[in-house]
Amino acid sequence: MKDRYSVAVGLIFVVLIVFVTIQTLGGDGGGGTLGLDRREARWPLPEFAVPVAAAELEGDANVAQDDCGLAAVPCPEEASRTPACRISPAETIRVCDLFDLPLVISFWFTKGGSCPGQQDVVDAVSRRYRDRVNFLSINIHDDRDEVRDLVEEHGWSMPVGYDRDGAVGALYGVGGCPTFAYAFPGGTLHGASTGVLDERELSVRVDELLDATRAAREG
Repeated sequence: MKDRYSVAVGLIFVVLIVFVTIQTLGGDGGGGTLGLDRREARWPLPEFAVPVAAAELEGDANVAQDDCGLAAVPCPEEASRTPACRISPAETIRVCDLFDLPLVISFWFTKGGSCPGQQDVVDAVSRRYRDRVNFLSINIHDDRDEVRDLVEEHGWSMPVGYDRDGAVGALYGVGGCPTFAYAFPGGTLHGASTGVLDERELSVRVDELLDATRAAREG
């Protein structure tokens, strides 16, 4: 999955983190996600495939799109890459496989301090909405062994993916930790939020997503 775009994408992720740190230290209470909260409703979520965090597969995320025009990191003209949702799924998570139901994606990294504990909340809520809403946890740019240990120690049952070079985080404009994306079935954006949520608060967000999904179907 690794290609020559990894370095550039990694630098983008570092710039995002630096910007968020400056905003936080400066007391800016805007709470923006630097990308997702500025997208219009029904924005098509970019496709990606990542290694399962607790598995042995190594490599960077695949962010090649079926429609190259959707990608912040476009398909290169001079090189052939298999789009993310067409690769073999062994030890990988393809986001498009989760588009059959409403979807909640939690992006996180350990540099935020509270983010690993937030995934306990996400996992607990995911169990409550099992078979009605899909949940996906994406770790960005941390040490792989540390992430494996966290998955094992916390016993998370939701799928946890590993974004080694930050390509997915950059593609989605993730800056704060945690950042949540809430998507309709089919993979279009309903909304986004950043910051720690307790179980009640996250459940309210999920209920809003389910209500919006029902309304869209009935409309």
